[in-house]
Amino acid sequence: MNRLDKLEPMTNSEDIGGILASWPFQPGVISARLIRASDGREVLQMRIELGILQMETTGRPDGQRPGGCKTYLDYLRRQHRKARRGMPLTEEQTSEVDREFLQYYHRRICWLALREFSRAVEDADHTLALMDYVAKHSPDDEWSLSHEQYRPFVLFHRTQAMALAQLDNAGPEAAIEEINEGLGRIRALFQAVEAEEQFEEDEFVKQLTALRDWIREHYHVGRTLAEQLADAVAQEQYELAARLRDEIARRRAADRGTVIGRKTAEGRKRTEGRTENEPDT
Repeated sequence: MNRLDKLEPMTNSEDIGGILASWPFQPGVISARLIRASDGREVLQMRIELGILQMETTGRPDGQRPGGCKTYLDYLRRQHRKARRGMPLTEEQTSEVDREFLQYYHRRICWLALREFSRAVEDADHTLALMDYVAKHSPDDEWSLSHEQYRPFVLFHRTQAMALAQLDNAGPEAAIEEINEGLGRIRALFQAVEAEEQFEEDEFVKQLTALRDWIREHYHVGRTLAEQLADAVAQEQYELAARLRDEIARRRAADRGTVIGRKTAEGRKRTEGRTENEPDT
């Protein structure tokens, strides 16, 4: 009997050939989409060369809850709190950490491709927190470096996503401030390894600087308040610096009020949209 004759026939629900044919793979392009699963929940899909990755949109991308926790990072934190002392990660734990890093990377680049910038920021923050944890509890420097080397890349993604989210929500000046803050964090990494002379030539720095320049030109933005404040302090113009600090504080308070007002209005709208018999949740 031929070996192929022993194989179980594939059902229509098991054969994804039609799905792959309707969504061709494009080399060099991050192809992602949000769809509704059969149970109604939203899931994220990414087309790869030999198939499709499907990820949950909240919690861990694979939908697992390690030890009942939202993420493996949360699980590790809980375990170490119970132990009440610092412990180096075991070989099994480092493997699980590697899995979580990769999953969040895949989802982050999908969010960026879909222009879901706030979600990309959330996943970048998780990855950075995981890197911080690795740095404290790594079993050896080589394994720690295998993750730490990607910190500028993750910061680049976070800065890019946060700036574009701010551009949509708070305006071009806020977007520029996010880029400046991100560039500062990346510069600090170069300073930490005594390589600041390479900062200006870094590709991520060039891309963020180009984005900042584009925002300035496209939206006709001059020096932001924070940049003016830095200039005033550098030039020892302390009265001007005080006025600028007051204006920055005033704007931030106004922005917080706008956000709270928007959330209140959204909550009121949801409440008014319920039927009389529908309970509060």
